[in-house]
Amino acid sequence: MSNSQTSKILRMNPRIFMVWIFMISISMIFVSLISAYIVKKGEPGGFNVDLPSMFYYSTAVVLLSSIFKQLSYFASKKDNFKNLKLYLFMSLVTGIIFLVTQYLGWVQLVGGGVYFVGHPDGSFIYILSGVHAFHLISGLFFILYVYKKSVELDVHSKNMIFVEMSTTYWHFLAGLWVYLFITLYFYNI
Repeated sequence: MSNSQTSKILRMNPRIFMVWIFMISISMIFVSLISAYIVKKGEPGGFNVDLPSMFYYSTAVVLLSSIFKQLSYFASKKDNFKNLKLYLFMSLVTGIIFLVTQYLGWVQLVGGGVYFVGHPDGSFIYILSGVHAFHLISGLFFILYVYKKSVELDVHSKNMIFVEMSTTYWHFLAGLWVYLFITLYFYNI
């Protein structure tokens, strides 16, 4: 490159970078779990588990929660504090509803004779959904933190870092659940 040409250095906020590193490490956990699940499904002696109907509902709920989270981001860009708090609250509530539907899904699994301890095909469903639920709980705490910051008027168009971080992470968790649900669905039909 000649001296007359300048290269543009791409920069990312270190906090956003940290969220991306965190999401990559979570992805690695789920890639290894899904890989083990697929290998186990290929062995003889497996059985198909009917996914609980609550998992279908939870998928719709987590997508709705992701929409609310995106709306909170848009509201913060416009300094619409009322809608920012409303959409953060709605994403928090729908996130909690997601966890409740996951629990009810586990109850349905038990009712169908699929237990955590027992056949690995059933155990993987508990592990995958449970590890995801654990990460989703961390996302809920993050939303609570952003909500607190928004009440203090620390989240606005000139200070978007916290809402950007939490929105990125929340969309990742929603997309991860959709991927897990589709994978479980197609490997159990």
